[in-house]
Amino acid sequence: MRTPLQEFTKGFWEQIPPFRLVLGICPTLAVTKSLEGGWGMGLATTFVLVCSNIFVSALRKVVPPKVRIATFIVIIATFVVITELVMKAYTPMLSDSLGVFIPLIVVNCIILGRAEAFASKNGVGRSLLDGLGIGLGYTLALSAIGCIRELCGTGGLTLFSQANLGVSLIPLADGQEFLFKFMVDPPGAFVTLGGMLMLMNIISARSAKAA
Repeated sequence: MRTPLQEFTKGFWEQIPPFRLVLGICPTLAVTKSLEGGWGMGLATTFVLVCSNIFVSALRKVVPPKVRIATFIVIIATFVVITELVMKAYTPMLSDSLGVFIPLIVVNCIILGRAEAFASKNGVGRSLLDGLGIGLGYTLALSAIGCIRELCGTGGLTLFSQANLGVSLIPLADGQEFLFKFMVDPPGAFVTLGGMLMLMNIISARSAKAA
């Protein structure tokens, strides 16, 4: 059995969702046009994942097996609605930029997968650590992809548009466009995700060979 620290940190490399588990790919490709989109979607997913893991674990002994999946979906949908309402109230610009992908968290296979594979079989403490580690790992992955795409496509980074926080790292002359402007378009998402998958596989293969 893993230690609590191993349970928490597995989501940062060993089971990082978009690269190792190959889950949550649709929002990974769709909302990572900017760094802000990456961390925004990642933190929203983390909140839902942690809360649903806690409730699924706490109720695992009283929910009949035949209705467990339906119960999991109701729990997840409840926290997705809470997340959507809070974001609309306090971060409306971020909520608008993420659009339909916030309510679609309810069908994100990372969350239902962790509820079924982990939280329904483990205690509340371990389920909390599992959800937090996997969620933060997912947030880091989306932020990294968003950072690469936005920097290559626009030369700047958007940290939080509602507070006008952003930096322009590569200034351009009037009318000049970036050579890699396509990186903020759909093809750029596939190029970035593929490049990061390749890099992680190379690192893993070298680590295995050295071990």
